[in-house]
Amino acid sequence: MTSPVATFHDLRDASVFITGGGSGIGASLTDGFMAQGANVAFIGRSGASDFVSEMAEKHGRKPLFFQGDITDNAELTQAIKESAAAHGPITALVNNAANDKRHTVEEVDSDFWDWMMAVNLKAYFFACQAVAPMMKQAGFGSIINFSSISYMMGNAGYPLYTTANSGINGMTRSLAREFGPDRIRVNALAPGWVLTQKQKDLWVTPEGLEAHLDRQCLKDTLDPDDMINGALFLASTASKMMTGQALVIDGGVVVTG
Repeated sequence: MTSPVATFHDLRDASVFITGGGSGIGASLTDGFMAQGANVAFIGRSGASDFVSEMAEKHGRKPLFFQGDITDNAELTQAIKESAAAHGPITALVNNAANDKRHTVEEVDSDFWDWMMAVNLKAYFFACQAVAPMMKQAGFGSIINFSSISYMMGNAGYPLYTTANSGINGMTRSLAREFGPDRIRVNALAPGWVLTQKQKDLWVTPEGLEAHLDRQCLKDTLDPDDMINGALFLASTASKMMTGQALVIDGGVVVTG
């Protein structure tokens, strides 16, 4: 992991819950928050025993892992409740889990629509709903909804994913207004093309990557660790008067079109 460039002292001992926190960007976020001294819990569909052991060896304590499906609202909310019971009221929620499965318009049926919305939008809302009373009780909180620049660019190849991502942005703005009186902040974080192992295995080609880098202002590729500092900033009171916003970390693609 790339070491955070700043220490956010208020995140020490904070109760943090991350969806999809055991792989890809989520694993980097779990690592990054633990490096700040936060108590991290995360949910994921796949087993994460090796990752949990790695974090325990690195940080001297384990993240709390729940194996479950975020599209099952009962499983998701139960994990959030158990996380709060173990670590105290959640004051930082990171909605990170998503699925950018490629598809054509012609392939979409009602079941696939429902599943894509459940993974990429519905679960975000119900996680926010579950943590809001805890954050109100604590007197503050930060919700970070991971989105993507894909909807800003109007990318082809996954129209339901871009639809959900645009919805995340709208939900973020409305919940910022809904929760603001209780000092709960809600922001989005929109990465560019982050080269997770999944992306490399399924979709990265030399030609595609070269074309994408041509559109970036900064010519370095984005790694999962590049999302850590932005998420820490949004979770910390360093951004205490920032809400309803979308923080874009994409190397400068969306400014150039």
